[in-house]
Amino acid sequence: MTEELLGLVVVDKPKGLTSHDVVAVIRRALGVRRVGHAGTLDPPATGVLLVGVGRATRLLRFLEATSKRYDGTLSLGATTNTLDATGTVTATFDMTSVTEAQVRAAARSLTGDLEQVPPMVSAIHHEGRRLHELAREGIEVPRKPRRVHVERFDVAPLGDGSWSFGVECSPGTYVRSLVDDLGGALGGGAHLTSLRRTGVGRFSLDDAHDLEAIRDGSLSPLEMLLSPRSMVEHLGVVTVDRAAAGALARGGTVHVDAGVQHPGDVAVCNEAGALVAVAVLDAQGAVRPEVVVASGAPRDED
Repeated sequence: MTEELLGLVVVDKPKGLTSHDVVAVIRRALGVRRVGHAGTLDPPATGVLLVGVGRATRLLRFLEATSKRYDGTLSLGATTNTLDATGTVTATFDMTSVTEAQVRAAARSLTGDLEQVPPMVSAIHHEGRRLHELAREGIEVPRKPRRVHVERFDVAPLGDGSWSFGVECSPGTYVRSLVDDLGGALGGGAHLTSLRRTGVGRFSLDDAHDLEAIRDGSLSPLEMLLSPRSMVEHLGVVTVDRAAAGALARGGTVHVDAGVQHPGDVAVCNEAGALVAVAVLDAQGAVRPEVVVASGAPRDED
């Protein structure tokens, strides 16, 4: 019997495709029905997209909680209805007198903990519909601000009002909104002109596979799939014996010596080092599985 394919594929998403388009390519290439992604990239954006395969799709939510890194370009002097270059210009500003020092200072002011209003062109749901669907119909609805964290927002001039930038931020941060806020902080307007995600958590472009190589079969599943454990390496690890691994795999709660582990989500591995589950560890050493990904006990050798 063929073993179920499961794990993570890191893709360098090309421009012009949706994140769901990438999922469809992986699904066909691997012949696996259950495929999903973490952290949507809009069609104009490129870069790191994390795609879960098989039961490992259930681990994607732990990756969505990790930091993101981006490189991109922006243009000062105009705002658009989509906050990027794909939209219609809504206002123009003479910002020729803005200095490099002012732009850098404005970018620094947009670091740390921020309250950010999601743009109408986001995938957030409102009364059963996504905001970007409403935006295409010319409908705007109130959105609640969200707390985000921007660790780094570096800018460099390219000339003629164009700037390159690098951002490191928390999940849920909208870079196009950050660029729009930059223009407003300078007394004018700005919009995003290109965006490339260079990293998600521990994964970077160095780990990413070309989508065309996946599509045309140049890569085997073994070459493209990373283990489920790689998806939760940012979590603490608890190793359990065969009996406990089997109990967890059946949904049971086990007790371990918590040691120096802090209560919270942990990656539970069997004695062979394979991920059995992601579980909640409490202060008393009780381990309760949240997501089970393997049978738990390593197989006996023939």
